[in-house]
Amino acid sequence: MELPTSSRLNSRKRRKDGSGPNGATELDGIPPKMSRRSFGLREPAPFSDEVEIDYSKPYIRVTYEEAMRGTPLDRPVRVYADGIFDLFHSGHARALMQAKNLFPNTYLIVGVCSDELTHNFKGFTVMNENERYDAVQHCRYVDEVVRNAPWTLTPEFLAEHRIDFVAHDDIPYSSAGSDDVYKHIKEAGMFAPTQRTEGISTSDIITRIVRDYDVYARRNLQRGYTAKELNVSFINEKKYHLQERVDKVKKRVKDVEEKSKEFVQKVEEKSIDLIQKWEEKSREFIGNFLEMFGPEGALKHMLKEGKGRMLQAISPKQSPSSSPTHDRSPSPSFRWPFSTKTPPSSPANRSRNESAVTYDISEDEED
Repeated sequence: MELPTSSRLNSRKRRKDGSGPNGATELDGIPPKMSRRSFGLREPAPFSDEVEIDYSKPYIRVTYEEAMRGTPLDRPVRVYADGIFDLFHSGHARALMQAKNLFPNTYLIVGVCSDELTHNFKGFTVMNENERYDAVQHCRYVDEVVRNAPWTLTPEFLAEHRIDFVAHDDIPYSSAGSDDVYKHIKEAGMFAPTQRTEGISTSDIITRIVRDYDVYARRNLQRGYTAKELNVSFINEKKYHLQERVDKVKKRVKDVEEKSKEFVQKVEEKSIDLIQKWEEKSREFIGNFLEMFGPEGALKHMLKEGKGRMLQAISPKQSPSSSPTHDRSPSPSFRWPFSTKTPPSSPANRSRNESAVTYDISEDEED
């Protein structure tokens, strides 16, 4: 049986000349649009023993074709889906969503097996039956919940709940000495297949918990659970506490390392910035220094100009060539007292004195 999709539900062609809603005629048997109960729910789904059923009306199953065309509002297609629903997760919710959307007008009944039945046929559960009932009740796609659902569906059970189709994944479910507990449902044409959600299941979740048992045990000990409640021995309890302390120390060391890395990184960034600024300033300083003290710098020109001015200031001015000359009177010669001879002189100066004898004349003699 093909899994119906929403695209198939909306693939009907409209007739322009029809008198019914959306161009449909009475021969089509298509009812008007119906409101869905899967939106805006404010209360959990009721239990089956809390719902009144009018047994005065005969129970006549609808065919698959009639269910696909759509049934009247007061006669929804009653779809049944059962399971354990332990650790209720998104895979369960998706399966129920598919069952709810099998037909345009679907009333979804979900059966949940009891603890006794589940422990006998499948194994121990994490959640007890009341917790599993409550989890399914609060799924938005569920209209009714059957508590203590049977492991194998009998004709009496199907008739009691007036079930039209049974929804489950198409993988054969071997249990209770049978290769497939839904074999007789498939043979009766009442089976509506759904698809499993890959990557998540109750067994996968339990496997994760068992694999990381020490982590979850330590976490719950830190949250206030006792070792007795966790079924943890005295030695393991002390070991978990010690591991928790060691992890805290490691975390602190890691935090210090991260902070030190951040500090070193900031220092490196600052140092790079300072080096860049220093390089810029050093280039500017070197340029200014060369401009002042270089071979062709401003200081050399200043020194040249200063030297020229100094030489000009200390050098005597030359007299004009046209100025008259004055004869200088010879200076009176000096004579040694009590002697008519000239004072003794060195051999080097003797020639000078001899040459100057002719000019050594006093003023009296000249007169």
